Amino acid sequence: MAISRNQLVKELEPGLNALFGLEYKQYENQSAEIYTTESSDRAFEEEVMLSGFANALVKPEGSGVAFDQAQETFTARYTNETIALAFAITEEAIEDNLYDKLSSRYTKALARSMANTKQVKAVFPLIQGLPTTDNYDSGDAVSLFSTAHPTLAGVFSNTLATQADLNETSLEQALIDIAAMTDERGLKIAAKGVKMIVPPANQFTAERLMKSQGRVGTADNDINAVKSMGMIPQGYRVNNYLTDTDSWYIITDVPNGMKHFDRAPLTTKMEGDFDTGNVRYKARARYVFGVSDPRGIFGVEGT
Repeated sequence: MAISRNQLVKELEPGLNALFGLEYKQYENQSAEIYTTESSDRAFEEEVMLSGFANALVKPEGSGVAFDQAQETFTARYTNETIALAFAITEEAIEDNLYDKLSSRYTKALARSMANTKQVKAVFPLIQGLPTTDNYDSGDAVSLFSTAHPTLAGVFSNTLATQADLNETSLEQALIDIAAMTDERGLKIAAKGVKMIVPPANQFTAERLMKSQGRVGTADNDINAVKSMGMIPQGYRVNNYLTDTDSWYIITDVPNGMKHFDRAPLTTKMEGDFDTGNVRYKARARYVFGVSDPRGIFGVEGT
């Protein structure tokens, strides 16, 4: 339905002081703190996890060397989605000069809507992949955050065995669990946490845990081990689109973790309709957010 003169009647009134409701600020591109962006040139992208080799074996004197085989273990598929929105203004509104006055405001509002949708899409795997929600699987067919990601050698975990709110004890345990991660053949991978992602409700706790010189909430003289050891070198980032208020996440240094494929960047188009005379304005983009290697992120839903 097109925006008509009836909907913009106040624009015709003398003495109008201001228009409001379309000039709100918006948060920056917060998804860039979580995802690595790559370009896409097809309807979907696939990334295959390879197993590598197990530990080398002792070769007895005079015997043949043992052979091992690498293999594919699972495939992560990213299917690009088309995101679009449009608005139209009637020919009569254009004739009465309403379009010129409001076009820039409505195009900004359209861009803001597209940007907001992208951020909501970006946090979907993080929210829906939490253990209790269990509505978003990684390529290995289990919930993104799980204590039982299957491997050829057993399982690995990228969440706490017992969910806990963000505090000194739970953060230290998460970093211990990250360091214990193994590859598909059970070999240690020396993973480390590099950045924490928290919702707004956890930012104050994260600030104290990341920056206090001493242990948080104690009267003794113990140091804050997480800070003094540089355990999370990039600190924390607040993501305002996370809806689970006590969840928290750690991005690790494992490559090929959370990925964003960009198939078609945001474009806008304006055209006139011959039959009605309306002017239509459209914004469109194609992209997808997902995960290849779940070792790239550690997530906890709190209690």
